[in-house]
Amino acid sequence: MTAYFDEAEIAILTAWRHKLHQFPEVSSEEAETAREVVSFLADTRPDRVVTGLGGHGVALVYNGAEDGPTVLLRCELDALQIHEISDLPYRSRIDGKAHMCGHDGHMTMMAAVARHIGINRPLRGRAVLLFQPAEETAHGAEAVLADPQFTEITPDYAFAIHNMPGLPLGSVAVAPGQITCASMGLRIELTGKTAHASMPETGLSPATAVARIIDAVKTFQAGDVIAQGFRRVALTQVQMGKAVFGITPGSAEIRMTLRTPASDAIHGLLDDVLKMVRDVAAEEGLALVHSTHNFFRACINDAEASQAFETAATRMKLERVTDYVPIRGAEDFGLFGSCSKSALLFIGSGMDRPMVHNPDYDFPDALIPVGAELFLDVLDQLLGVQR
Repeated sequence: MTAYFDEAEIAILTAWRHKLHQFPEVSSEEAETAREVVSFLADTRPDRVVTGLGGHGVALVYNGAEDGPTVLLRCELDALQIHEISDLPYRSRIDGKAHMCGHDGHMTMMAAVARHIGINRPLRGRAVLLFQPAEETAHGAEAVLADPQFTEITPDYAFAIHNMPGLPLGSVAVAPGQITCASMGLRIELTGKTAHASMPETGLSPATAVARIIDAVKTFQAGDVIAQGFRRVALTQVQMGKAVFGITPGSAEIRMTLRTPASDAIHGLLDDVLKMVRDVAAEEGLALVHSTHNFFRACINDAEASQAFETAATRMKLERVTDYVPIRGAEDFGLFGSCSKSALLFIGSGMDRPMVHNPDYDFPDALIPVGAELFLDVLDQLLGVQR
């Protein structure tokens, strides 16, 4: 039990998390998940329900009796295109799709908050509980903020929690300033000409260009500490030719991820990588097409919002991990900092658990009441919430 939730309530929430886990939907396909959220939380009697927000997003609004700030709490609806490897009784029933990042758990923490403030309304202001679509592709936050419906619920403060394996279970990592890096995907297509393998000289293979680009990627790594000047480029996929022995390849595709501390700095890194790729393609006589994808802005915690999380963690006597943030990973919550005082907190999923995005990962149910209480304490500080 916690200050807000008894064992019966935790059991209801845990069962719902297991239900969500069995029916994952990937980015921009979360229609049924959104409907499930609205249905499960209907009896919390929100003062307003916003649906179709930035795609399949849902926002539940709970008004206080007095004027005050609008405080947005955000979780994510989407799962990943990963085949789950487990023998859990509630394992994914959708082949090739699974909640391998813990968004099912994040939604359940938010549902716990809704079920509490449905009975104990904020004293002032508005609490907006956002179930955001398409976090994994970095399109969700941008689509939500661009949706005209969002202008009616634009927050003064925004908060999010993400679970993190590798931190002690129930511990927290939060601080003002840089929390995550910016990240962008780059797709490169090289086109030449196929040939019979007995006469490779009659074709134009991209093999040498691919080898040169792979080798050159290491020249774009800079710094070990996440600070100005830090850069990382990681190759994520290389494809070339067909799985045969008689034909030399006439095309290739290379995918990589670019990473910098500042959102703006990633464009300079992109320019440098593209110059290298263009030079190689031109020297090898290959046609080149490129595209960028999944641009995650950096998360920069506002000092006041971060302090609200820190105060909540202190009140709850949670273990603090002070040397964890900032991290190299990316999260599209960073965009909410453009319209509000925002803060992202990491909560530990345990030291020996598989990392998120691994096929054997599973969100620890023990975090449901802990994460929900962190959110509720923040709401209490800013809006007033009864226990």
